[in-house]
Amino acid sequence: MQLQVLNSPFTEEQAELLNRLLSTLTEPQKVWLSGYLAASLNSLAQAPLAGTVTSSNAQQATKKVTVLYGSQTGNSKGLAKKTAAALEGSGFQVTVSSMSDFKPNNLKKVQNLLIIVSTHGEGEPPDGAKTFHEFLHSKRAPKLEGVQFSVLALGDSSYEFFCQTGKDFDKRLEELGGTRLYPRFDCDVDFDEPAAEWLHGVLGGLSEVQGGTGAAIPALSVQAEESVYSRSNPFHAEVLENINLNGRGSNKETLHIELSLEGSGLVFQPGDSLGIYPENDSTLVEALLVKLTWSGEEPVTVKQDDVRPLKEALLSYYEITVLSKPLLEKIAQLSTNVELKELASNAVDLKAYIEGRDLLDLVTDFGPWGQNAQEFVSVLRKIPPRLYSIASSLAANPDEVHLTIGAVRYDAHGRERKGVCSILAAERLEAGDTLPVFIQHNENFKLPENQDAPIIMVGPGTGVAPFRSFMQEREETGASGKSWMFFGDQHFVTDFLYQVEWQKWLKQGVLTKMEVAFSRDQQEKVYVQHRMRQHSQELFQWLEEGAYLYICGDEKHMAHDVHQALLEIIEKEGSLTRSQAEEYLAKMQQQKRYQRDVY
Repeated sequence: MQLQVLNSPFTEEQAELLNRLLSTLTEPQKVWLSGYLAASLNSLAQAPLAGTVTSSNAQQATKKVTVLYGSQTGNSKGLAKKTAAALEGSGFQVTVSSMSDFKPNNLKKVQNLLIIVSTHGEGEPPDGAKTFHEFLHSKRAPKLEGVQFSVLALGDSSYEFFCQTGKDFDKRLEELGGTRLYPRFDCDVDFDEPAAEWLHGVLGGLSEVQGGTGAAIPALSVQAEESVYSRSNPFHAEVLENINLNGRGSNKETLHIELSLEGSGLVFQPGDSLGIYPENDSTLVEALLVKLTWSGEEPVTVKQDDVRPLKEALLSYYEITVLSKPLLEKIAQLSTNVELKELASNAVDLKAYIEGRDLLDLVTDFGPWGQNAQEFVSVLRKIPPRLYSIASSLAANPDEVHLTIGAVRYDAHGRERKGVCSILAAERLEAGDTLPVFIQHNENFKLPENQDAPIIMVGPGTGVAPFRSFMQEREETGASGKSWMFFGDQHFVTDFLYQVEWQKWLKQGVLTKMEVAFSRDQQEKVYVQHRMRQHSQELFQWLEEGAYLYICGDEKHMAHDVHQALLEIIEKEGSLTRSQAEEYLAKMQQQKRYQRDVY
């Protein structure tokens, strides 16, 4: 590196001396020297003249960074904390806040803004980000000239509107006059490496703004700190019990699974989830290999320094049961099949094709792609972990974690389809086996700190899981607040999950009230939202008394119907308009009194 005298304040002699010195320095010495000079300049500027604006003041201004996160399951919050730690380690002053707690008008005061947000459902913001998202897209949003920003978007590429919320924020911040500090990163379910790359880029961008080199950016990690085991280093938990909760003759198979966490150091709270890394069905893998006409012994590199036989990689590493638009577009580029290329270029036909189909269907219909096994797997993504709401309290069951998993089986396009993890649990998992697991903390689904506060729980089917955890915890802690459970399933006789336990809690007074809705036990189907309407006056009274309301289960149908029922109840019993009822629920959400764990 040669110092250019024409572009510097140094004399020719000074420049020559500096160049001679720089040529002898190692990289660590250069980094130390840059830090030393920065510190020296900072100390010289500690006592500026009154009324003057020094370069140190300007640098101090750019040192402030605001990190806002919108999280449904906790991933965005975890990444926000790690981002803040890395920034603070590099000398920045960081404010971290959930979007639900951030006052939107404070955007005018922000200089460097980092957004970390997931996308929920069909392109929707997480519950805690909805109000901020609406504000930013309203006419009340302020102009943001002078604001530098960058967006880290989390999503799942198997969904049509992949990372849509992050894209929304990125576009809107630019429209409001903001300047990108670093380009938006869209992360799939395996987000650790791209998130770390984004953070490196952001730190480099901030260093450039301050006139630094960015050379001292620290190594990053986005893993949990509570235990040596995490999302990237799962604990192999032994299966203690695997029991079918449904009675003989049921149309369903719901597994109650108990796992040992002994020796893991893993801890959780009611409302958290357990992540499981499953394996694919060997029958499906064998059928795929037959279509590919490969033996399965072909070596493939799944990641750096990790080479496996193709069969093992398809069993334990790659996702083969889900098709997505991004995947087919990548495959079409490798394939010589004209029909596949035409399909990939037609959005309507492509969406219709991928529904209910898997990799075996694709190979059967259009043949393999790539010149060899390595090219074939090069476009596949890693099997994403499956998250299940924890159905037990750690206080009540030390060193254990319980799950409630519904087996998924259905027919589509002439073949029986099976859920990857649920059928692993139903057909191949026995006591003594192990599962690779990690804890997924969820700060958006938690019992109230005030144990006197009433709670209302709505959880049909496997949505009952976290509420079993809630009840166990409240029994252990002696919580005095009243509680009300709404549970539903198909038949009372065969599908009343954990019936004995609910009856025990009712008898003991741990549970105050319980309403059940068994949809197939009468001619007209009855669901939990019908029971809520039947008790609308009392339910509204509980809300007026400060009750916390929780929903767990299917988002597209059940959670949507329950939300509409809530609006109707609030509107009717509170003598409010529909818009006032919506404001009532939105206020409950801001107060963390309306929480959802939906999927």
